[in-house]
Amino acid sequence: MEERININVSATEYDKTSKEIGKVLGKMEDMVHGQEDFVITDSEFAFGWHFFIVSVNREMVIKLADMMGEQFNKYKGKGLDKKFISLLSEKMDGKDLKIKFAIKEEMESSKFGIF
Repeated sequence: MEERININVSATEYDKTSKEIGKVLGKMEDMVHGQEDFVITDSEFAFGWHFFIVSVNREMVIKLADMMGEQFNKYKGKGLDKKFISLLSEKMDGKDLKIKFAIKEEMESSKFGIF
């Protein structure tokens, strides 16, 4: 079974945001000659925000990091997952969207243990 990076996304406009994320990830997928390497879930609406998950095949991210080389390593964050989120955030900048990304697994744990 393929390993995936699960990203929690918070956005004020689901349709526009999910479409833009799909375009950005589609371009990345094309760069590494991948197919069906990401999934965007439906959203849940609360407190004026849409919450949904983007699940990305880790192999696609590894190939992308290899292809970008040192340029990928310059992104903020420790490890592949956080650097990928920094890259994704950069690609989404300037799209006039209110959006936040977080690694799903990190949000489900704390210093007190897993919820």
